[in-house]
Amino acid sequence: MLQHSRRSLWLRGFRAQLASTPRARIVPVRPYSNKILSNSLMGSSSNDKTTKNTHSLDDPTQAVPPVDSISSVIHQDHRQIEKYYNKIVSSKDHDVQRRYQNAFVWELARHAIAEELVVYPSLETGVNDGKVMADKDRAEHQVTKEQLYKFQNMTPEDRDFIPTLESLMQDLRMHIKEEEEHDLPKLEEALVPSRSRRLAEQFETMKSFTPTRSHPSAPNKPPLETVVGLMTAPLDKLRDIFRTWPDEPSPKPPSGGPAR
Repeated sequence: MLQHSRRSLWLRGFRAQLASTPRARIVPVRPYSNKILSNSLMGSSSNDKTTKNTHSLDDPTQAVPPVDSISSVIHQDHRQIEKYYNKIVSSKDHDVQRRYQNAFVWELARHAIAEELVVYPSLETGVNDGKVMADKDRAEHQVTKEQLYKFQNMTPEDRDFIPTLESLMQDLRMHIKEEEEHDLPKLEEALVPSRSRRLAEQFETMKSFTPTRSHPSAPNKPPLETVVGLMTAPLDKLRDIFRTWPDEPSPKPPSGGPAR
């Protein structure tokens, strides 16, 4: 009886303390630093190519910016992927190509998985013939993942480095065109604006937890894709620390050491 009374008193005290504790404000944070010091691209000595990780969870400038719709964030990703591609094919400097290769793989791998986990399930449940559209998109993603896997394991010195990337982009451009002109408009028609914004936020958040390299043998549907992704992502992100990255004002992994 005495023990029960003491337990009741403790519970009342704990609940009172919990109620009086202010709740923390949740701020979405980019997964990686916004500032990458790439000495190679800044004209410094080629013998010193280390970079500095300045990521801070307390830095409000690293919060994910407000988004208007799921279409807008996907369009932004597509333009970023195209930008990295153009940087690679327009440069003759192998170090620059290697840095943008890492950025290209990082951006495309995360984007593809986030679409499969957030966007395609919404197509399946909210759009007429959405399952057909989603299955077609997943099949196209599988081709892209296999090509990306081959490309990510190459170096700029390889003879097939640029041809492999160009082949990948040829297929990817068709996928992007169909997605932007057909799939996304259909999805937006089925969504109220607030739901589209929530999907965009979920999409950006999901990219924080996905693998950053291509794993074509992994599942491409939830829930198995989610489980495998959570297991694979930490190893990818650990290896990202030792890769080199371009000096770009966009979220990307910290880098250190020579290009790999």
